[in-house]
Amino acid sequence: MLSSTEVNQNAAYLEKQASRESNARSYPRRIPIAIREAQGIHVTDMDGKTYYDCLAGAGTLALGHNHPVVINAMKELLDSGAPLHTLDFPTSVKEKFVDEVFASLPPEFAKRAKIQFCGPTGGDAVEAALKLVKTATGNRTLFSFHGGYHGSTHGTLSISGTLSPKQKVQSLLPDTHFLPYPYEYRCPFGVGKEGHHLSSRYIENLLDDPESGIVAAAGMIMEIVQGEGGSIPAPVEWIKEIRRITSERNIPLIIDEVQTGLGRTGKLFAFEHAGIIPDVIVLSKAIGGSLPLSVVIYDERLDQWSPGAHIGTFRGNQLAMAAGTAALQYIKGNEIPNQVAVLGQRLMKHLQSVKQYSHFIGDVRGRGLMIGVEIVNPTNQSKGHNSYPGYPELATKIQQECLKRGLILEVGGRHSAVIRFLPPLIITNEQVDDIAEIFSEAVQKAEASIL
Repeated sequence: MLSSTEVNQNAAYLEKQASRESNARSYPRRIPIAIREAQGIHVTDMDGKTYYDCLAGAGTLALGHNHPVVINAMKELLDSGAPLHTLDFPTSVKEKFVDEVFASLPPEFAKRAKIQFCGPTGGDAVEAALKLVKTATGNRTLFSFHGGYHGSTHGTLSISGTLSPKQKVQSLLPDTHFLPYPYEYRCPFGVGKEGHHLSSRYIENLLDDPESGIVAAAGMIMEIVQGEGGSIPAPVEWIKEIRRITSERNIPLIIDEVQTGLGRTGKLFAFEHAGIIPDVIVLSKAIGGSLPLSVVIYDERLDQWSPGAHIGTFRGNQLAMAAGTAALQYIKGNEIPNQVAVLGQRLMKHLQSVKQYSHFIGDVRGRGLMIGVEIVNPTNQSKGHNSYPGYPELATKIQQECLKRGLILEVGGRHSAVIRFLPPLIITNEQVDDIAEIFSEAVQKAEASIL
């Protein structure tokens, strides 16, 4: 039983936050809690209520909150007297981290790889990747994809599909061109599952057309599974085609693994599903073992920039490197990606069952433990597509009903109508089943309120 002094602590924290923090704050608006403690897949709010956390730091917490392996690595470093902040000076901690990362890459890539430590966010690493390929090629054109998300800095917004943050930001990066991503449920070509063939054909034709109006490309950036775009997995065949198309034209291919990296999709790196070798990989989120860290790993032929071409004060975060090394070793040593593949199928099966009785679930898709459930309004079918308009109001109601029942989920995707599942990778079968049951109850309750 909570005492009177403990009741409504969430509200007190949220009120204080609203009075002092920027209007740009986001998550607490949709998930109105303040967090007191966390362990594994669970978080406990200031009022003492415990939740399943299927947001997991937007995918950062691969091993959940406060995993013993990560905590012990941090403690060992803190007790050792080693420096915590080293800019880009070499240390034994840093070399061990690099060794572990390179040993995790496909050998064909690792033997030609260079690594750049960036500022602590994925956005900064994407910025570095863009500068890298522009410097190496001498070109300026960048290709990205509809629905892609690569950060919220000035440069990364320029190559992201999301429109709302761009509306009032002037003079974004020029020479950025957006290409059709194979989104089966909302196929840009109106043909559904086979749309990826048209996408790759269109892209190849565009690149070869001397009257396309687009000058020579510096690079192409893509997500293997679009995260913020709505948990949309690209077909393996399409990924292979994009790699062929870019390779044949000497266009550096940047794979954004910020959210997919380190086992999230059922492979250590999402590009491994297609067996391709990228030119550039961007890693953040899970790579720091829950602490801020980002890196760009790329083919040595692209290493054409001068000393200091990309810097960042906190690129020497030793604590994050120690935590990241421990997390990566644990993920590989315990075959977590294989477990994720199985658990993802289990969760997907549950969610497909929920879809069968729901009137408002248009699509369930994903790869591994990166799953999206698209909420739609079937009263008005979209013209030319075998899909229905998004229903963001209902998606929000389902999210709220889940929160009442102790389940934290995020909503994103087109029109904010996709409910996203990003649980820690150490989730168990029993927890998957429990989460699916909570979600099922929440869907029934939310739908009943509008029928």
